[in-house]
This record gives sequence, structure tokens and C-alpha cells, in this order.
Amino acid sequence: MRVLIETPASLRETPELPIIAGMDALSDALRVLRLTGAVFLDAEFTAPWCVVSQSGHKASPVLSGGSNIVFFHVLTEGRCKARLVTGGETLEFAAGDLVMLPRDDTHLLGSDLHLAPTLADTLVQPAADGELMRIEHGGGGEKTRFICGFLRCDERLCGPMLETLPRLLRVPLGAGPATAWLTSLLNAGTRETSAPRPGGETVLAKLSELLFVEALRRYIELLPEQQTGWLAGLRDRFVGRALALMHERPERDWTVEELAAAVGLSRSALAQRFTDFIGQPPMQYLTRWRLTIAAQRLRSETASLGRIAEDSGYDSEAAFNRAFKRALGTTPAAWRRGGRAGHSSRVAPH
Repeated sequence: MRVLIETPASLRETPELPIIAGMDALSDALRVLRLTGAVFLDAEFTAPWCVVSQSGHKASPVLSGGSNIVFFHVLTEGRCKARLVTGGETLEFAAGDLVMLPRDDTHLLGSDLHLAPTLADTLVQPAADGELMRIEHGGGGEKTRFICGFLRCDERLCGPMLETLPRLLRVPLGAGPATAWLTSLLNAGTRETSAPRPGGETVLAKLSELLFVEALRRYIELLPEQQTGWLAGLRDRFVGRALALMHERPERDWTVEELAAAVGLSRSALAQRFTDFIGQPPMQYLTRWRLTIAAQRLRSETASLGRIAEDSGYDSEAAFNRAFKRALGTTPAAWRRGGRAGHSSRVAPH
């Protein structure tokens, strides 16, 4: 699935616009990671209420059968509080906010988190024809409503994107035109999860991914200046441009000197700045990015291991196998077999 955040070519060449340059790298990462998911639940609560949403969501046929789930709620009405069951800060949310759990941690949601929580999975009502699954629960007071969705991704590939995100975060989508557009899409998409129409699963997957992309973009915009990590690096004038160049031409035999010249820094300055933000030197990152592309190709193409190894910059399959296993913990052949097995056993949203 390709998610493209389109920018004019003239802007992509302007280093003074770091977010745009970095967003090209974000688009490339999303394309390669092949995220899948859906918007699947319409939940309505009335105060007082408190529920616990467990990781794994074993009671839901939509979410079963897959790990590494990014879970989110989009508040469309009312307000609520949330915190992880393991503790930490209690966050407050209002209409227009997106609640994201990048690692699908068990969490509490409610008007009052001191109440004895009800297990959310036990409240889910099966979807009627043409509707989402539903939850209606609470004491009859102030109403809170949100739409729930998820994305599946393999953490071995998504790690750089997810590792710098808090385990629970609030993303204010705001009240501008972009949010109105997303709300309109949400309303249009609520009939796709169970409606037996061709392409319905794809519509919900794309809607879920659009929400995820918009949440990432807003999160990047709100990061403090001193923040580091892959997402913060996208916003940096120099690191974002270096990432975009490597993502745009991963097959090129880049050197740090060439990257530094392209972004307008000295070799040592770029190496230090890149490592400070990303946590690894540029060439190490490039190797991992090439292996990420190779992992995607192994599961989506029939090209031989030798061909993919050569395209990834390795002179032999043996060297490619060793590098792949170091990075992803398994061999290329086993990774390819696992992808085929996962595809055949996928549970479609319904």
C-alpha cells in the first residue's frame, strides 16, 4: 500500500523546508512497511464509566491472529481520561483528539479512572449489516463517543518509527480543514467494515493508515526542539534531507561525504548530527534501510534471493543472509515463508 504525501519537486529540493524533505522519507517508510489495519468499532459511553482495553484483544475476531498492533481511538464527541494499567501519567482527551497506543498496551479509559473497570471486549456488540461493531455502556450522564481502529506492523521493520513514540499519547487533530476531511472519511467509512462490497477491506485499511499518517505529522510538528529520534530527525533541516536522499536512492553507493555535501554540512558535522538524532551513523542506517526494503520484497515479489541480495548491495547470498539475520533475527528464506503463511491465515475485518 503506498501512502504518498505529495509535494512539488521544487519544494523537495529546498533544504530550508525540513519537514517537507523529511516527509518524503516518512512516505517511503510507510510504503515499504506495508501497514494493514481497519477502522472497526464505534463506541459510545455515558458518565460515569471506566473500561479496560486489553492488549491483544483476543475477544475481537478483527484483531485476532496478529501481533505488533498500533491501536487508536478518535474522539468525535465528549471527553475522557486514559492511562496505562502499568501506571504513568493520566492524560485527558476531548473531541478532536486521537488517542494512540503504538504498542497496544493494556489501558484504562473512562470519565473516572478510579471506578472498577469493565473489560471492554465483553461490551462489544456484533456488527449489524452495514455498520461497525458497537459498544454502548455507562451510567446515563455526559456522552463520550469515539471510533476505534488499528494497524498491524512488524516491529522488526517499524522499530525506528515506533520506538520514539510514548506508549500512550494524545494527538490533537484540531478543527481545521484536514480534520474535517478525516471526519468525513470516518463517517463514510463506517459502513465498510462489514458491508459485503468489493474493496471494503482496502477502504478501511487506507482510512486507518490515513489517520495514522495524520497523527504522525501532527506529533512531529509538536515535538520540542531538543527531541531526538527518527521522527524528530525528519523535521531537522539536515538529517531530514539526508534521510530523504537515502530513501529516494537506496541503491546508490552513498558515502557520508556525498550526503554531507548534498545537505550543506561537513562530513563530521552530518555524522554527529545524524547519530544524535537517529541513534546510529548514516551508513549503518542505510544498511538497515536496504534490508528493510529487501524484507518487503521477499514477501511481495517472486524475485530470487540472489537477485534481492544483489539489489541490496551484497556480493553473495551468504553475506546477505548473515546481514539479514543480524538485523531481523531470521534468514531471508524463513522470512519469506513466514510472510506467505501470515497472508494465508489473515483474518479479514467483518
